[in-house]
Amino acid sequence: MLIPAIPFAFVIGVAVTEAQIGPVTGWSSAPIIYAGAGQLTLITLLGSGAAWAAAVTAALVVNARHAMYSVALAPTFQRQPAWFRWVGSYLLIDQVFVLAERRKNDPPAAFRRYYLGVGLSFCVLWFLFIALGLVLGPVVPTGWGLEFAVPVMFTGMLIPGLDSSPKWVAVLVAAVVTVACAGLPNRAGLLVGAVAGIVAGVLADRRRA
Repeated sequence: MLIPAIPFAFVIGVAVTEAQIGPVTGWSSAPIIYAGAGQLTLITLLGSGAAWAAAVTAALVVNARHAMYSVALAPTFQRQPAWFRWVGSYLLIDQVFVLAERRKNDPPAAFRRYYLGVGLSFCVLWFLFIALGLVLGPVVPTGWGLEFAVPVMFTGMLIPGLDSSPKWVAVLVAAVVTVACAGLPNRAGLLVGAVAGIVAGVLADRRRA
């Protein structure tokens, strides 16, 4: 899960350069947003001349999936101390969720150690990759097609979790609806597709039961 994040960071480095944002400002957006897809959306739209409100709204829509991660892990987090709930919420990105979801039934102390180890590792390395991307990304030949790393990373996280028919239904419905709604403003098609996938998955699970 970590390897595809390297070219992903390079893509963000290229986007920062093309948007004519200073390297310090571009790098600082990583700890402020700490969500690669949302960060890339915001930088790309600002670089293309979009209004701040439209760019921020689009980034928030892209990051709406994090609310779903929070709901899934909420029962586990409720057994943790308050300080961990604050720190853990910041560290909850896609890769951390995929790994933590498999250990959510661990004893609270064991889950806390595992989560912090995974979350802090991704956090530190992502900030390092962004710094490297700002330096090396603009000099990488465009023919390498680094943009392909983004869907590869998300696909790699998705496939191992598809272990039941309701999950397949949820994914397929979400994909079809998202593509059909791709023309909606501010990337709203992502949110519509996610909601449609959740509803379809729940209905498929109830039918199976």
